[in-house]
Amino acid sequence: MVMLKPPAFWRNSAAHLLPALLWPVEKLVIRIARQRQTRPGWRAAVPVLCCGNVTVGGTGKTPVVMDLAQRLIRRGRTPHILARGYGGHVPEGTRVDLTRHKAADVGDEPLLLAGVCPVWVGGDRILSARRAIEAGADCLLMDDGFQNPGLHKMVSVLVVDGGAGIGNGHVLPAGPLREPLADALARSTAVLVTGEDSTGLLPTLRESGLPVIQAFFAQSAGVAALLDRPCFAFAGLGRPEKFFDTLRAAGVTLAGQRAFPDHHPYRARDLARLEDEARAYGALLVTTPKDHVRLPPEFLSRVSCVGVDLIWQDEAMPEWILDRLLEGGQHGSVVS
Repeated sequence: MVMLKPPAFWRNSAAHLLPALLWPVEKLVIRIARQRQTRPGWRAAVPVLCCGNVTVGGTGKTPVVMDLAQRLIRRGRTPHILARGYGGHVPEGTRVDLTRHKAADVGDEPLLLAGVCPVWVGGDRILSARRAIEAGADCLLMDDGFQNPGLHKMVSVLVVDGGAGIGNGHVLPAGPLREPLADALARSTAVLVTGEDSTGLLPTLRESGLPVIQAFFAQSAGVAALLDRPCFAFAGLGRPEKFFDTLRAAGVTLAGQRAFPDHHPYRARDLARLEDEARAYGALLVTTPKDHVRLPPEFLSRVSCVGVDLIWQDEAMPEWILDRLLEGGQHGSVVS
């Protein structure tokens, strides 16, 4: 599945004409979303934490899930991750096998997550949860699925991209929201803003009374090998410019860059064009881990892969989230 580029008016809060014309459809989407949430979810026998978002597109959920899974493992727990597996075609409730599955089978993000702990893919989160528990999971992490009511979440972390915020504040198709922000906040345990708050959303989020946490992305140590030559960066993410910006912030010289839609399946013509562009600049091709797993094996050695490290503004906050999870989802006072 290829994610199309969102329309420009979704990012422009001053654009009123198209949202007004789309209001009847937006109103219907809101009604359906609210009706969907009235159905009680299946309660698993183990704690369930969901990292989700209220907008379409990427917000940085996957690195957050990876970080929390690693913290749970350090606590001696056995987490398993449930993911949708966008673009994959394996049966519902399939466990990701790194020795045989490719991005075309299970999606790109599940492949990355499976490097940390077991991952189960499919839209049927109850089936995935049952199989994970049968396989020994003592806690479950959901990468997305915030609007999916099938599985009851004990803790829900709403992840918001600080650079994009909530766009024009409208619900699909009039804007990027999957549901009204207030509805999402009402089902959240905490809000995590990734990156700088470029849209001024933080005060609104804090008015909800929820813990509002911030975290930032920094290029991993592997970026040091790129500092002595020009690079040509490419990425197919919800917001590819985040990758380009973090490379520049790390001191990488970008001779050029090319953005692709989220989950873009790289074709031979795409790769040939990228090689030609990089060659014209005498540059090294650079991409993200999520894009790297979607490249054909014969092309991997021609591209440098640079990941990101998640830096929590307050290192106590992820542990507070996990405490809430392991206590059964009870809300408690925020650590200071």
